[in-house]
Amino acid sequence: MPTQPTSRDVPQGPRNRKPGRIFRWFDRRTGLNKLLHEALDEPIPGGARYAYIFGSGLLFIFISQFITGIFLALYYVPSVDHAHVTVAYITKVVAAGSFLRSLHVYGASAMVIIVLMHLSQTFLYGSYKGRRELLWISGTVLFALVMGMAFTGYLLPWDQKAYFATAVGTSVASEFPLVGGFVERLVRGGTQIGTLTLSRFFVMHVFYIPALIFLFVAIHIYLFRKAGAAGPIDESPVNPRQRTESFYPRQLLMDLGFALLLIIALGFAAHFAPAALGPLANPAATHFLPRPEWYYRPLFEWLKIWHGQLETLRILVIPSIVVFLFVGLPFIDRRLERRPWRRPVAVGVFSVIFIALVSMGAYSYYQDSHDKDVATQLAQQHQMEVQYMKQAFKPQMAGSLQTGQNAGSTVPPSPLVAQGKGIFQSHACYACHGEGASGTPIAPKLIGIGKTFSAEQMEDLFKHPLPKMTAGGMPQFTFTPDEVKALRSYLDSLQ
Repeated sequence: MPTQPTSRDVPQGPRNRKPGRIFRWFDRRTGLNKLLHEALDEPIPGGARYAYIFGSGLLFIFISQFITGIFLALYYVPSVDHAHVTVAYITKVVAAGSFLRSLHVYGASAMVIIVLMHLSQTFLYGSYKGRRELLWISGTVLFALVMGMAFTGYLLPWDQKAYFATAVGTSVASEFPLVGGFVERLVRGGTQIGTLTLSRFFVMHVFYIPALIFLFVAIHIYLFRKAGAAGPIDESPVNPRQRTESFYPRQLLMDLGFALLLIIALGFAAHFAPAALGPLANPAATHFLPRPEWYYRPLFEWLKIWHGQLETLRILVIPSIVVFLFVGLPFIDRRLERRPWRRPVAVGVFSVIFIALVSMGAYSYYQDSHDKDVATQLAQQHQMEVQYMKQAFKPQMAGSLQTGQNAGSTVPPSPLVAQGKGIFQSHACYACHGEGASGTPIAPKLIGIGKTFSAEQMEDLFKHPLPKMTAGGMPQFTFTPDEVKALRSYLDSLQ
């Protein structure tokens, strides 16, 4: 007898086959299935591990920064007349603007933390060994680009903290032998920080550096897939012998879980501790103490350590050695041994450098908290930020805003005084001595110094600072007699 057809024998209707037909249509035109296969079936020697989540976490943070940056750029105007007021508008008026900006600000710190964790894990696991030299170099370039993103983005709010910290940061370039002055003028767009500086930082932050990051992320992923995952520390970096496991599903779930934790952490920080915005940048604020973000604190402290004849050592020699060891690591450490306890020299050098950086950053905060005058001034600056954030947004009226570049400035009475003013500003002397050289808690006033020191004595002081000057962080400058004369004329012209 003929049997009744079952549900398995009944052809499925067009409605049930529609999703499959759409996917097949899309796959024939895009190759999506093959792409997913290549991305998710990556073999991992030794299996999935939580130690491998930092690379994917870094990619997620970069995408988050890219998206939030696009929305912020819709409102931002990169000029000294409008930068601060547009950021204030985002923070105080735009719906969820403060939350969005806070996500972007905290995302920058998260990006630095994760890239450091990723590089540390790669180093300790010896994952740069075994034909992975180019992979390591591309990673170091990405690290430099991330730090560049953090530096160029710091100036964009154009508040007091951003202006003075950038003034000190860009003035460091002037201390490089031979090309220092040229590099500083190139970065600033002149001898002073103004609209040209702001526009250059904006273009670098929004266009050039992100484009380079996209390029090197693609290169990094390609080189990683070419070389393959290195696996655990007891695996051979050239001929893996341990059982492999596909990236999907376990490693993918671990990476997604880490990305979810990042979303929660950044969301909580942005909601409960919104990023602050201080008052409009004013170079005439002689008592403002510039302090960089935490990730540049070690460099800030490093620049205060070496003085006098050791300037070249701190600016050029030692940093060049560290960069050479960092970038050239795969070419220096050629052994295939990956276990950290079997690599005492490499791990020891890495540990010394890492501990030194952390110690200098911590000591910088320690000094600020234990110097009564500095701590008081920093507390006042923080209170100014708090008060400004509580104020209602005030739209900019035409002709009502003094730009940070021109506020408090006067027309120099002579070309010699103008030259001296340019020297004073190009070397960021105002960062310590104040815009009008009227003194700050960390440096004395210089008004009328020509009555105390002759031009020859001042020239000698620049070359051989007094112990008190050295202890206060006074760098060594090499000025020509004509430059000293011009600087002395400018200081004498101040009231």
